[in-house]
Amino acid sequence: MPISKTKTVAYLLLMFILLHVGCSKIPDHSKVPGVVISHSPASSGRYIGSPSIAVLPNGDYVASHDFFGPEANHKVSPISLVFASSDRGETWKQIAKIEPLFWGKLFVHNSALYMLGTRHEYGDVLIRRSDDGGHTWTTPDSPETGVLKVGPYHCAPCRVVVDNDRIWRSFELAEGSRPEWSAIVISAPVDADLLNASSWTFTEPYQHLWSESQWIEGNVVLTPEGKLVNILRTNRQGDDRAAITWVAEDGKTLSHDRDKDLIDMPGGGVKFTIRFDEQTGRYWAVVSKQTNPEAYRNNLVLISSDNLRDWQVESPLLFHEDSEKHAWQYVDWLFDGNDIIFVSRTAFDDGLGGAYKAHDANYLTFHRIANFRTREPGPLQ
Repeated sequence: MPISKTKTVAYLLLMFILLHVGCSKIPDHSKVPGVVISHSPASSGRYIGSPSIAVLPNGDYVASHDFFGPEANHKVSPISLVFASSDRGETWKQIAKIEPLFWGKLFVHNSALYMLGTRHEYGDVLIRRSDDGGHTWTTPDSPETGVLKVGPYHCAPCRVVVDNDRIWRSFELAEGSRPEWSAIVISAPVDADLLNASSWTFTEPYQHLWSESQWIEGNVVLTPEGKLVNILRTNRQGDDRAAITWVAEDGKTLSHDRDKDLIDMPGGGVKFTIRFDEQTGRYWAVVSKQTNPEAYRNNLVLISSDNLRDWQVESPLLFHEDSEKHAWQYVDWLFDGNDIIFVSRTAFDDGLGGAYKAHDANYLTFHRIANFRTREPGPLQ
């Protein structure tokens, strides 16, 4: 019996699919903890960095990340992607691509969404605003439209704090070799035009060459006594310590007591975010604990403190025995009622060989710590 024209076409189409699609490897996200927001395979040469999360006034979540790596162009004109979820993080969709912006932090202020970071790796300080929930963004092309400071600046998606009618955020002046970088805190009045450089005050750079370490990616937070401090990671692998610097009342200088202000803190050597919970009267953080057991960024735990100096582990969250190609790092998080929600720069198995290495993450993932105040200690399910 002759083969019909319809069957011939179907057969040729099937062969085309098998030859041109079926032979390609398909990513497998089934083993990845949490909800996958974004994936970039190691073969792309574009690694996922700078996870950030915010909640819009209507309750929708927004998250973002940038790319770094040999194919990311992050030293010239980096790209940041913005995603949204209208179902409390169960599903996500990309809503914007921003270029240039690097190391950006999302935050909501006066009903508008902002992203504050740098033009590129070690670049100008930039800020952008979105008035439609992250779909479209302003263009920073002058000191009046978002170019806040010219120079080699470093940061990460570090939290933005409102205190004493001002907005506060940490940066580092990235001049010289890494131990020579200086800590900086910037601030602006809450009712000012945040896109205008004249609204912002930069502290004098605080140098700490005596520390023989790199203090970066600070957390501006209020102490129990109501003083403003910037707590920075010490960037020593395998060292769970952090450094406290004190912000002057006029927002123009930083200080540090060498005898008292280098503190033991799980995850203090890696980027962390600290927030205060009024209900428990404690400070909380989600951190990559590096000691006991020895780890790189493959041991994520929930910690708390009542004074910012004495920290305790409340619960293990995520752990993988392999520290070479598995990690949860640069976690950015928020309180969400009785829960903590967070996004992570995650290195994990993807069916394509996994991450290039733990540092060079292939995923942006979303997670929820349900009932964090009362949950029994144990890993996330």
